[in-house]
Amino acid sequence: MTLTNIQNWSNVSMLNAQLIAFLGVLILAFLTFLIVKNIVVKIIWKIAKKTKTKWDDAIMERNVLQKIAYIFPFLIFHYFSYLFGNFQNLIQKISLIFIVWFVLLTVNSFLNAINDIFKTHRISKKHPIKGYLQIISIIFFLFGSIIIIAILTNKSPLILLSGLGAMTAIILLIFKDTILSLIASLQISFNDLIQNGDWLEVPEFNADGEVIDIALHSVKIQNWDKTISTIPTHKLIDGSFKNWSGMQKSGGRRIKRAIHIDISSIKFCDENMLENFSEMQLITDYIKTKKEEINKFNKENNFDNKLTSNGRKLTNIGTLRAYIYAYLKNHPKIKNEMTFLIRQLPPAPTGLPIEIYVFANDTVWANYEAIQSDIFDHILAIVPEFDLRIFQNPTGNDFRKLN
Repeated sequence: MTLTNIQNWSNVSMLNAQLIAFLGVLILAFLTFLIVKNIVVKIIWKIAKKTKTKWDDAIMERNVLQKIAYIFPFLIFHYFSYLFGNFQNLIQKISLIFIVWFVLLTVNSFLNAINDIFKTHRISKKHPIKGYLQIISIIFFLFGSIIIIAILTNKSPLILLSGLGAMTAIILLIFKDTILSLIASLQISFNDLIQNGDWLEVPEFNADGEVIDIALHSVKIQNWDKTISTIPTHKLIDGSFKNWSGMQKSGGRRIKRAIHIDISSIKFCDENMLENFSEMQLITDYIKTKKEEINKFNKENNFDNKLTSNGRKLTNIGTLRAYIYAYLKNHPKIKNEMTFLIRQLPPAPTGLPIEIYVFANDTVWANYEAIQSDIFDHILAIVPEFDLRIFQNPTGNDFRKLN
């Protein structure tokens, strides 16, 4: 056998030995992974379920330990890399890269678990920390990337870090949105602008619904039609939005709507009308008091009642306003201690608006709409009792009556 054949045989034997070593380490790494994931993690999970604390449940639900289990196989490959001869350096690099990567994933999951734990406390609605945890996660991934690059280039991470000064402009450009979002998140938190569960209306993004998530880069709003609007955090602060939480906390929701009276139906009240109005229990005292007040005023000023233009007289429109006022003051669903106005707005081509400006004592949307509808059902039905007409543009039925 020649020297060349001996060398070839030696090389083949070495490769076979390295292949066998690789298979052996691979089996050991796989068995270690199975033991940690399917035995150790499950035992810890059962113990966590039995405890009264919630933080361990959050850690398990975020699969923190499962991600740690992926680190062990690569630790074994790194430890036994000396068995692979010429491939030792390559195996070490690959192992270290995967170890760093799964450490980053573990840290990210752990930060998510911290957020889940914090959300169980009442203060989380007022001061969410998800944005700050995402900043920490970005920092970890940034340094992790530097370490991975250092492993690939065989250079110290400190050398790469020292070069970050020259890359500051590039980093600021890359992370511009992140920096703006961080500032916006701080403004939201410190000024208590938005909380989870708030009703937010953002016309610029056609969003109108409940805030379900406040993160570093975005705010998620579930619209009332159940669609989800995602708005960049810094865009939300740069623009304008309406937060309805003040209304919800006050316990009263505004009703601001007008009925339009046909101006041609407005007139002074005669005695027959006043007698009919006085039988309406809500305004009986009002009619009595007003009649006495007007009669006294007219006598003191010697006004002749033969002409309607002489002296003071009640009008059907004024009496209607008094009725609406009394009706709503006695309504069980109206919050009387808040702004309460029954006012007349300037006449318009659509008639004379009588605006109701009051607050319902139920802020739930469906209940509020039902209260508002019931009120205007009654008001629209009672208007003809005052010899008044609701203004309405002519319809086909009106033209048929003319024919």
